[in-house]
Amino acid sequence: MKQQANLIRAGQVIEHEGRRWTVLKQQIITPGKGGAFIQVEMRDLKSGNKTNERWRTADTVERLTTEEKEYTYSYTDGTNLVLMDPETFEEAHIPTELLGDAAPFLQDQMTITVDLVEGEPVALHIPATVVLEIAEADPVVKGQTASSSYKPAVLSNGVKTLVPPFIEAGERIVVRTEDGSYVERAKG
Repeated sequence: MKQQANLIRAGQVIEHEGRRWTVLKQQIITPGKGGAFIQVEMRDLKSGNKTNERWRTADTVERLTTEEKEYTYSYTDGTNLVLMDPETFEEAHIPTELLGDAAPFLQDQMTITVDLVEGEPVALHIPATVVLEIAEADPVVKGQTASSSYKPAVLSNGVKTLVPPFIEAGERIVVRTEDGSYVERAKG
């Protein structure tokens, strides 16, 4: 399906120069002189290579239709994730690199949404937030107020993040899987 280049969004799958690409980032740039253009960072589905492409906003690109299917994460087997179809209980082996930076946030029995193009997996999406325990946190500096600044901490999955001064090691917090940032204390 043809669409204008300025409608490209992250997560979409497009066909360009005979190859399939998944869009990682897009940005509309309006230079001081001349027309606006769209800068797109994308990854080749076959080779995994990344590239940047620019289109004028009026250009059209071929967008491929993706089908979403939910799976339950079972375990990691080498370079593949083993996912189970909750309806048929069949296993699917999908390359771990489709997860990208979200890989450390994967948890047992997590529901993962897989984008498929003609039955082939092109992208994985995990929930926007997860609950993790703080493994290490710097002690509170006397006189530091809760609103002033965040302190470094290490999550139970090894990811470094910044947390408010009142959060201590052993506490469970809600973390954004997109960038590992603190959201709130876990309830319950």
